[in-house]
Amino acid sequence: MSVSAVRHESWVDIPRETVTDVIARRLFTGQRMMLAQVYLDKGAIVPWHSHENEQLTWVLEGALRFWVGQEGSADMKDVVVAAGDVLYIPSNVPHKAEALEDTLDVDVFSPPREDWLKHTDTYFQKR
Repeated sequence: MSVSAVRHESWVDIPRETVTDVIARRLFTGQRMMLAQVYLDKGAIVPWHSHENEQLTWVLEGALRFWVGQEGSADMKDVVVAAGDVLYIPSNVPHKAEALEDTLDVDVFSPPREDWLKHTDTYFQKR
């Protein structure tokens, strides 16, 4: 990799993509990681899903309730991630989220979410 691969952009210049009527995002991707700004209206649900990617979620504004672990299992965790909090979700751990307020978060994924890049993330349409 050379210095020619270095990129610099402003978030406002990155197109805001509509995911659902209550969720939108902006993506900035390197070769082995992805940074996403995710906008969720109060009440927005990110349905149960899992992925090979490790995930860090940093809530900048608002609050998200996460359910982490196998749905209905004894080890499932229910955690509220408020503004200023960070959550780590390991690879392949099932999770679901609900926006408790209008929320802006920054998600980091490694490796990049191919389903987000290819728009095959159909789990957003499930309830």
